[in-house]
Amino acid sequence: MAPQLRHQPLREDDPRRIGRYQLTARLGQGGMGTVFLGRSPGERMVAVKVIHTEFATDPTFRQRFAREIAAARLVGGFHTAAVVDADADSEHPWLVTEYIPGPSLHDVLQQHGALPPRTLHILALGIAEALEGIHSCSIIHRDLKPSNIIVSTTGPRVIDFGIARAFDSTALTRTNVVVGTQGFLAPEQLAGSASTPATDLYAYGMVLCHAAGAVPFPDGETLESALELLPSTLVNVITNCLNHDPAHRPTGTEVLGTVSRIMF
Repeated sequence: MAPQLRHQPLREDDPRRIGRYQLTARLGQGGMGTVFLGRSPGERMVAVKVIHTEFATDPTFRQRFAREIAAARLVGGFHTAAVVDADADSEHPWLVTEYIPGPSLHDVLQQHGALPPRTLHILALGIAEALEGIHSCSIIHRDLKPSNIIVSTTGPRVIDFGIARAFDSTALTRTNVVVGTQGFLAPEQLAGSASTPATDLYAYGMVLCHAAGAVPFPDGETLESALELLPSTLVNVITNCLNHDPAHRPTGTEVLGTVSRIMF
């Protein structure tokens, strides 16, 4: 899974500078904003997320972006991207994190297909350790999916806390609006219930099924057939993560302990 970078040139209407950071290319675009490749005054490569113009005047989105910044500052460790700088009050609010060279897991799977068992095991370890660190900061990611996982030379990195929230915070979403990505949503998210760390563990299970070759919930696909694509050593732990009842799912620490004991 060697990194294969997929930068896109800046468009005519893209900014060339945000704060003190010079922008050099596009890295991707999501529902909340566009991510650019940038360069700091000290010539360090950074990722610069700029909120979409149509949302910048919406107090709800500004509040959500401010929470993203706060969440990202709290979460550190080997498996996330460190925050470098941010400004939630700018005309065009922005967040700068360290730049992690490498494709997203989504792009890897699109280009190369299902991962071999050993690579899948390394991925399972890295994401579990990332979730352990995220949850230890009382943060729920709520949108764990292959496009939010960067495959770097140092292992998988979990990014984009755009809809993360503290365990005790008030939901920023409107009534009856489901937050997350179809195919990786836990049953409680689909039902409109409160998210917990167990919500991320369900998404973790779906990410690994996807990395093993299953497309999330295609026509005719069943959970059993998705689990059959996993190495036998991972089936039990992933089955537990995909339990319909969040109270019966393991924690990130428990998953990490279980997967780390698997011998290859």
